[in-house]
Amino acid sequence: MLFKQQAWLRQKLLVLGSLAVGSLLYLVARVGSLDRLQPICPIEGRFGARSQPEFPLRALQFKRGLLHEFRKGNASKDQVRLHDLVQQLPKAIIIGVRKGGTRALLEMLNLHPAVVKASQEIHFFDNDENYAKGIEWYRKKMPFSYPQQITIEKSPAYFITEEVPERIYKMNSSIKLLIIVREPTTRAISDYTQVLEGKERKNKTYYKFEKLAIDPNTCEVNTKYKAVRTSIYTKHLERWLKYFPIEQFHIVDGDRLITEPLPELQLVEKFLNLPPRISQYNLYFNATRGFYCLRFNIIFNKCLAGSKGRIHPEVDPSVITKLRKFFHPFNQKFYQITGRTLNWP
Repeated sequence: MLFKQQAWLRQKLLVLGSLAVGSLLYLVARVGSLDRLQPICPIEGRFGARSQPEFPLRALQFKRGLLHEFRKGNASKDQVRLHDLVQQLPKAIIIGVRKGGTRALLEMLNLHPAVVKASQEIHFFDNDENYAKGIEWYRKKMPFSYPQQITIEKSPAYFITEEVPERIYKMNSSIKLLIIVREPTTRAISDYTQVLEGKERKNKTYYKFEKLAIDPNTCEVNTKYKAVRTSIYTKHLERWLKYFPIEQFHIVDGDRLITEPLPELQLVEKFLNLPPRISQYNLYFNATRGFYCLRFNIIFNKCLAGSKGRIHPEVDPSVITKLRKFFHPFNQKFYQITGRTLNWP
């Protein structure tokens, strides 16, 4: 009898011990890293006073799974009200540049528990048909979030579309604007590569980059080629500066974001007035993919789509030299306007 009681007691202790270990592992997985267990400051904003009580970042981290369910549409109106969720207009927008790293930047910023991203490019401000649907249509395209979080969307076409600065200004004249840029010639070739891949998928032929980038009649850089025009960053930025002061822009070095992402993300955190939460723990280099992937916690990792990091075709070195010489004065002006000097040849 005594032996049976001892065996029963050992079995109960084993079950309780397993539950305790399982609970501990669950908490570590949800929190993500030991650095998230530190005392966390509430979000304080340049974005104006809030009537709601401040929401600790640790709590926001725990609610990520719930927000994911809402994004998939698995939520009733009662659940939305119960959890005090809203669809907010963005307080920051990644306005460009195409092939500069906009998707990578958005996904990396989404590591921060106070940031909620719009998963798709909305194309509200650059598409006349969408813009005519009104601001409430735009709001409904935003993800559910807590009032203390900030929503960020990205649509690279915004940067080069003439009507967009005024339209965004009318929505929010104090909005934060993020521009991620790469070395202009590299960006133009990447732009070409994406279009080329699309043509090849449809079994269509396409001109070589050299033939598009250089005018065959003058042998000079072809500024009518869209991939070249997009890389003249200062021309587009000057249009935006008619509506927004330079202090509302932050320039992200897209080349550095590829090789050394953490310092760039820390600068963005500071610009958005977010407490620093993205750490080296959240970023790990995937040698197979050739770039950094994201670690949200010990269970959930994410790499960008396979279409990112395409191999560029070989380009005539003389064409590259000609393009870099062409872009040089525009780059110098861009550095002067933004106050950020980048290591471009």
